[in-house]
Amino acid sequence: MRKLLAGAGISLVASSLGYWMWQVWATPDPIIPLPPPQEPAALELPVAGAGAPAFGAPPPEPPAAAKLSREEVRFNRYDRNRDELVSRIEMMSSRTKDFKKLDRDGNNLLSFEEWAAATGERFARADSNRDSLLTRKEFLSTRPKRVAKPNCRC
Repeated sequence: MRKLLAGAGISLVASSLGYWMWQVWATPDPIIPLPPPQEPAALELPVAGAGAPAFGAPPPEPPAAAKLSREEVRFNRYDRNRDELVSRIEMMSSRTKDFKKLDRDGNNLLSFEEWAAATGERFARADSNRDSLLTRKEFLSTRPKRVAKPNCRC
């Protein structure tokens, strides 16, 4: 009789455990809502007006007595208006000059044709023997020219 009761108890526990596992697996996963769509204006970069200056004023010099870390110097270089915040325009302003060289039609958009023309001209200048192949020596001439570093850490 004991074996019968023990078997019934184990059977009851096993069936309730199976039912509980079935219920856990049967519940659907919680649905994560999608983020709200952003407005197209929020995704576009601002466009400068016709009379806008090409470059902003240089940042003011920090006090001579303050010893700034390398990262603080980099941050100050980008923070043109000294509001302790770096905007996207401030961050990209250092690349404006190079971008304007590539943008031949001046529409503030770089097309593949404009980029390919600049790359093709660079290749043609490097290919000194005009065989449409670059040797190692010719390829080294495509490296950007090194600018002499100033003696100070500014």
